[in-house]
Amino acid sequence: MPGANARAMDKARTLDCDTVIFDLEDAVSPDAKAAAREQVLATLGEGGYGYRELVVRCNGLDTPWGSDDIAAFAGQSLTALLFPKIESERQVHEIVSALDGAGGGAMPLWLMVETPQGVLDLAEFAGHERVEALIMGTSDLVKELRATHEPGRQNLAYALQHCVMVARRYGKDIFDGVHLDFQNETTFLEACASGRAMGFDGKTLIHPSQIAGANAAFGYDDEEVADARRLLEVWQAALAEGKGVAVLDGKLVENLHAAEAERVVAFAAAIADRA
Repeated sequence: MPGANARAMDKARTLDCDTVIFDLEDAVSPDAKAAAREQVLATLGEGGYGYRELVVRCNGLDTPWGSDDIAAFAGQSLTALLFPKIESERQVHEIVSALDGAGGGAMPLWLMVETPQGVLDLAEFAGHERVEALIMGTSDLVKELRATHEPGRQNLAYALQHCVMVARRYGKDIFDGVHLDFQNETTFLEACASGRAMGFDGKTLIHPSQIAGANAAFGYDDEEVADARRLLEVWQAALAEGKGVAVLDGKLVENLHAAEAERVVAFAAAIADRA
């Protein structure tokens, strides 16, 4: 949600999303940065966002506004602060140092990966203990690559899959980039499906109309949850009998399948508890 748009931030209190990102960077013009910062602070003070994670996307420390953003939000009750165009371990250390100096020593970091260097060098900084999540900045990445926005995103496949691989290596959540053509439901759902297939944990959105499709694509329906519970039942029964494998509907079940089923059941429980 643009930090300069009070109406949008207010509407977010009613949306069926998991996280609200208050944007002080790309969505705010230079002459509105200070006012947007104060408006986001006031909005956070009003509360009312319920179960939703609250994240503020700050301006980079290499801009005139980054340090003031950190000073303003370091002590706020937030899920994380999100920083754009991260390319190096040095940048992460600079952000951590600035946060610690502003009293935000416990504040987690989310990082935008949106340049070729950020993609290629991600393994050098994604493992930092303060980093909790990564977000693909596909719009900027396409620009930096001098590429084009293709419906199937085959031209971004290497970059996206590489970043998912690094995220899994370090146990971090990673979210797919936004879909700019928000009025085209067909291409949006295709992007959601491809992101889910690659292993992304969710998708960043730019319009409320995208929420239902993203929730469906990255969540689990009742049948999938029921199947996961059935698998766990036969697996636990096999373990009780001293067996290392089980069979469900003619298919072999091993510990890796049980671990995935446990994740599905836990995911469904977390969604059910959101209200």
